[in-house]
Amino acid sequence: MRGEVLHYDEDQGFGFIIGADGNRYTFTRENLRRQSAMSKGTVVEFQAGGGQARDVFSIAAQAASPATDAATGTAPAQGGPAPAAAASHAQHFGRMSEPTEPSDLWGYFWRGLTQNYFNFAGRARRKEYWGYCLFWVVCLLIIFGIGIFTDIEMGNFDSDVSAAVTVGLCGTFLLATFLPGLGMTVRRLHDIGLSGWLYLLILIPSIGSLIILVFALIPTQARENQWGPVPAGVRI
Repeated sequence: MRGEVLHYDEDQGFGFIIGADGNRYTFTRENLRRQSAMSKGTVVEFQAGGGQARDVFSIAAQAASPATDAATGTAPAQGGPAPAAAASHAQHFGRMSEPTEPSDLWGYFWRGLTQNYFNFAGRARRKEYWGYCLFWVVCLLIIFGIGIFTDIEMGNFDSDVSAAVTVGLCGTFLLATFLPGLGMTVRRLHDIGLSGWLYLLILIPSIGSLIILVFALIPTQARENQWGPVPAGVRI
Protein backbone atom coordinates (compact mmCIF):
# COMPACT_ATOMS: atom_id res chain seq x y z
CA MET A 1 0.00 0.00 0.00
CA ARG A 2 1.11 3.57 -0.64
CA GLY A 3 1.01 6.20 2.09
CA GLU A 4 2.58 9.32 3.53
CA VAL A 5 4.60 9.76 6.72
CA LEU A 6 2.72 11.89 9.25
CA HIS A 7 5.36 11.76 11.97
CA TYR A 8 8.63 9.99 12.70
CA ASP A 9 10.84 10.41 15.76
CA GLU A 10 14.42 9.39 14.94
CA ASP A 11 15.41 9.19 18.62
CA GLN A 12 12.55 6.89 19.63
CA GLY A 13 12.40 5.11 16.27
CA PHE A 14 8.62 5.40 16.13
CA GLY A 15 6.19 7.06 13.71
CA PHE A 16 2.85 7.16 11.89
CA ILE A 17 1.76 6.73 8.28
CA ILE A 18 -1.55 7.72 6.67
CA GLY A 19 -2.40 5.06 4.10
CA ALA A 20 -4.19 5.39 0.78
CA ASP A 21 -7.21 3.81 2.52
CA GLY A 22 -7.42 6.78 4.90
CA ASN A 23 -6.33 4.81 8.00
CA ARG A 24 -3.35 5.57 10.22
CA TYR A 25 -0.64 2.95 10.74
CA THR A 26 2.20 2.88 13.26
CA PHE A 27 5.73 1.81 12.38
CA THR A 28 9.08 1.48 14.11
CA ARG A 29 12.69 1.64 13.01
CA GLU A 30 12.68 -2.16 12.67
CA ASN A 31 9.87 -1.91 10.08
CA LEU A 32 12.01 0.16 7.67
CA ARG A 33 13.36 -1.79 4.72
CA ARG A 34 16.27 0.63 4.46
CA GLN A 35 17.60 2.85 7.23
CA SER A 36 16.74 6.20 5.66
CA ALA A 37 15.37 9.53 6.83
CA MET A 38 11.57 9.50 7.14
CA SER A 39 10.65 13.15 7.38
CA LYS A 40 7.03 14.30 7.52
CA GLY A 41 5.42 14.14 4.09
CA THR A 42 7.66 11.37 2.71
CA VAL A 43 5.70 9.14 0.30
CA VAL A 44 6.26 5.46 1.09
CA GLU A 45 5.18 1.95 0.18
CA PHE A 46 4.42 -0.51 2.99
CA GLN A 47 2.65 -3.70 3.99
CA ALA A 48 -0.35 -3.07 6.27
CA GLY A 49 -1.54 -5.42 8.97
CA GLY A 50 -3.21 -5.01 12.35
CA GLY A 51 -2.85 -1.23 12.34
CA GLN A 52 0.91 -1.48 11.80
CA ALA A 53 3.00 -0.73 8.72
CA ARG A 54 5.76 -3.20 7.85
CA ASP A 55 8.46 -3.33 5.19
CA VAL A 56 8.34 0.46 4.82
CA PHE A 57 10.46 2.15 2.15
CA SER A 58 10.52 5.56 0.53
CA ILE A 59 9.55 5.88 -3.12
CA ALA A 60 10.94 9.40 -3.49
CA ALA A 61 13.66 8.15 -5.84
CA GLN A 62 11.06 6.49 -8.07
CA ALA A 63 8.98 9.67 -8.14
CA ALA A 64 12.06 11.69 -9.08
CA SER A 65 13.09 9.41 -11.97
CA PRO A 66 10.81 11.02 -14.61
CA ALA A 67 12.33 14.41 -13.81
CA THR A 68 15.83 12.90 -14.10
CA ASP A 69 14.98 11.44 -17.47
CA ALA A 70 13.77 14.83 -18.68
CA ALA A 71 16.98 16.51 -17.48
CA THR A 72 19.14 14.00 -19.39
CA GLY A 73 17.01 14.28 -22.51
CA THR A 74 15.57 10.77 -22.19
CA ALA A 75 11.86 10.54 -22.79
CA PRO A 76 9.87 8.83 -20.01
CA ALA A 77 8.61 5.36 -20.77
CA GLN A 78 5.19 5.22 -22.32
CA GLY A 79 2.51 5.13 -19.63
CA GLY A 80 4.91 6.38 -16.92
CA PRO A 81 3.62 9.13 -14.58
CA ALA A 82 4.56 12.70 -15.40
CA PRO A 83 6.21 14.78 -12.63
CA ALA A 84 3.08 16.90 -12.24
CA ALA A 85 0.93 13.79 -11.92
CA ALA A 86 3.32 12.33 -9.35
CA ALA A 87 3.21 15.54 -7.33
CA SER A 88 -0.58 15.60 -7.53
CA HIS A 89 -0.70 11.99 -6.37
CA ALA A 90 1.59 12.74 -3.44
CA GLN A 91 -0.71 15.54 -2.31
CA HIS A 92 -3.56 13.05 -2.13
CA PHE A 93 -2.23 11.75 1.17
CA GLY A 94 -2.17 13.52 4.51
CA ARG A 95 -5.02 15.46 6.11
CA MET A 96 -7.05 15.65 2.89
CA SER A 97 -7.09 11.86 2.50
CA GLU A 98 -8.29 11.13 6.05
CA PRO A 99 -11.77 9.65 6.44
CA THR A 100 -14.53 12.23 6.18
CA GLU A 101 -15.32 13.74 9.57
CA PRO A 102 -18.69 12.34 10.78
CA SER A 103 -21.49 14.87 10.52
CA ASP A 104 -23.16 13.69 13.73
CA LEU A 105 -22.34 11.99 17.03
CA TRP A 106 -23.73 8.67 15.82
CA GLY A 107 -21.05 8.67 13.13
CA TYR A 108 -18.33 8.69 15.79
CA PHE A 109 -19.95 5.76 17.58
CA TRP A 110 -20.33 3.73 14.38
CA ARG A 111 -16.77 4.48 13.28
CA GLY A 112 -15.54 3.37 16.71
CA LEU A 113 -17.26 0.00 16.28
CA THR A 114 -16.13 -0.55 12.68
CA GLN A 115 -13.01 1.26 11.44
CA ASN A 116 -11.49 1.69 14.92
CA TYR A 117 -12.57 -1.58 16.54
CA PHE A 118 -8.99 -2.52 17.45
CA ASN A 119 -7.27 0.84 17.06
CA PHE A 120 -5.03 1.95 19.93
CA ALA A 121 -2.93 4.35 17.85
CA GLY A 122 -3.57 7.98 16.97
CA ARG A 123 -5.75 10.54 18.71
CA ALA A 124 -9.46 11.09 19.48
CA ARG A 125 -10.92 14.55 20.08
CA ARG A 126 -13.43 15.21 22.87
CA LYS A 127 -16.39 15.25 20.47
CA GLU A 128 -15.45 11.82 19.14
CA TYR A 129 -15.01 10.38 22.65
CA TRP A 130 -18.26 11.73 24.09
CA GLY A 131 -20.21 10.96 20.93
CA TYR A 132 -19.14 7.34 21.31
CA CYS A 133 -20.01 7.31 25.04
CA LEU A 134 -23.45 8.84 24.43
CA PHE A 135 -24.60 6.24 21.93
CA TRP A 136 -22.93 3.43 23.85
CA VAL A 137 -25.19 4.27 26.82
CA VAL A 138 -28.24 4.68 24.56
CA CYS A 139 -27.64 1.27 22.93
CA LEU A 140 -27.10 -0.37 26.32
CA LEU A 141 -30.39 1.03 27.63
CA ILE A 142 -32.25 -0.18 24.53
CA ILE A 143 -30.76 -3.66 24.83
CA PHE A 144 -31.57 -3.70 28.55
CA GLY A 145 -35.19 -2.74 27.79
CA ILE A 146 -35.50 -5.45 25.15
CA GLY A 147 -34.10 -8.00 27.60
CA ILE A 148 -36.49 -7.00 30.39
CA PHE A 149 -39.50 -7.08 28.05
CA THR A 150 -38.51 -10.50 26.72
CA ASP A 151 -37.97 -11.93 30.21
CA ILE A 152 -41.37 -10.65 31.33
CA GLU A 153 -43.09 -12.15 28.29
CA MET A 154 -41.33 -15.48 28.84
CA GLY A 155 -42.11 -15.47 32.56
CA ASN A 156 -38.45 -15.74 33.50
CA PHE A 157 -38.89 -13.60 36.61
CA ASP A 158 -41.10 -16.32 38.07
CA SER A 159 -38.58 -19.11 37.46
CA ASP A 160 -35.04 -20.12 38.39
CA VAL A 161 -33.63 -18.40 35.27
CA SER A 162 -34.66 -14.91 36.37
CA ALA A 163 -33.59 -12.18 33.86
CA ALA A 164 -31.57 -14.69 31.83
CA VAL A 165 -32.25 -12.92 28.52
CA THR A 166 -31.42 -9.50 29.97
CA VAL A 167 -28.15 -10.70 31.44
CA GLY A 168 -27.23 -12.51 28.23
CA LEU A 169 -27.96 -9.58 25.91
CA CYS A 170 -26.27 -6.98 28.10
CA GLY A 171 -23.27 -9.23 28.73
CA THR A 172 -22.81 -9.84 25.00
CA PHE A 173 -23.01 -6.11 24.27
CA LEU A 174 -20.46 -5.26 26.96
CA LEU A 175 -18.03 -7.88 25.67
CA ALA A 176 -18.49 -6.80 22.04
CA THR A 177 -17.79 -3.13 22.82
CA PHE A 178 -14.98 -3.58 25.34
CA LEU A 179 -12.10 -3.25 22.85
CA PRO A 180 -13.58 -0.28 20.92
CA GLY A 181 -14.23 1.54 24.20
CA LEU A 182 -10.75 0.80 25.48
CA GLY A 183 -9.19 1.98 22.23
CA MET A 184 -11.28 5.17 22.28
CA THR A 185 -10.11 6.02 25.80
CA VAL A 186 -6.48 5.32 24.92
CA ARG A 187 -6.71 7.61 21.87
CA ARG A 188 -8.37 10.31 24.02
CA LEU A 189 -5.39 10.14 26.40
CA HIS A 190 -3.05 10.41 23.41
CA ASP A 191 -4.97 13.49 22.26
CA ILE A 192 -4.01 15.38 25.42
CA GLY A 193 -0.40 14.21 25.25
CA LEU A 194 -0.60 11.36 27.77
CA SER A 195 0.34 7.71 27.50
CA GLY A 196 -2.51 5.26 26.99
CA TRP A 197 -1.13 3.15 29.84
CA LEU A 198 -2.61 5.71 32.23
CA TYR A 199 -5.93 3.99 31.58
CA LEU A 200 -4.78 1.49 34.21
CA LEU A 201 -5.55 4.19 36.78
CA ILE A 202 -9.16 3.06 36.46
CA LEU A 203 -8.18 0.06 38.59
CA ILE A 204 -7.72 2.35 41.60
CA PRO A 205 -10.82 1.92 43.78
CA SER A 206 -13.18 4.90 44.10
CA ILE A 207 -11.05 7.54 42.36
CA GLY A 208 -9.74 5.69 39.29
CA SER A 209 -12.83 6.29 37.16
CA LEU A 210 -12.96 9.91 38.28
CA ILE A 211 -9.38 10.49 37.13
CA ILE A 212 -10.16 9.07 33.68
CA LEU A 213 -13.27 11.28 33.52
CA VAL A 214 -11.18 14.38 34.24
CA PHE A 215 -8.67 13.37 31.52
CA ALA A 216 -11.54 12.92 29.03
CA LEU A 217 -12.72 16.50 29.67
CA ILE A 218 -9.35 18.12 28.89
CA PRO A 219 -9.26 19.95 25.51
CA THR A 220 -7.25 18.63 22.57
CA GLN A 221 -3.53 19.38 22.58
CA ALA A 222 -3.38 22.01 19.84
CA ARG A 223 -0.24 20.73 18.15
CA GLU A 224 1.14 17.55 16.67
CA ASN A 225 2.47 15.17 19.30
CA GLN A 226 4.15 11.77 19.23
CA TRP A 227 0.81 10.04 18.63
CA GLY A 228 -0.07 12.00 15.51
CA PRO A 229 -1.35 15.33 14.16
CA VAL A 230 -4.23 17.35 15.56
CA PRO A 231 -7.50 15.49 14.76
CA ALA A 232 -9.51 16.79 11.82
CA GLY A 233 -12.21 19.29 12.74
CA VAL A 234 -10.39 20.75 15.76
CA ARG A 235 -9.96 24.51 15.64
CA ILE A 236 -6.42 25.58 16.52
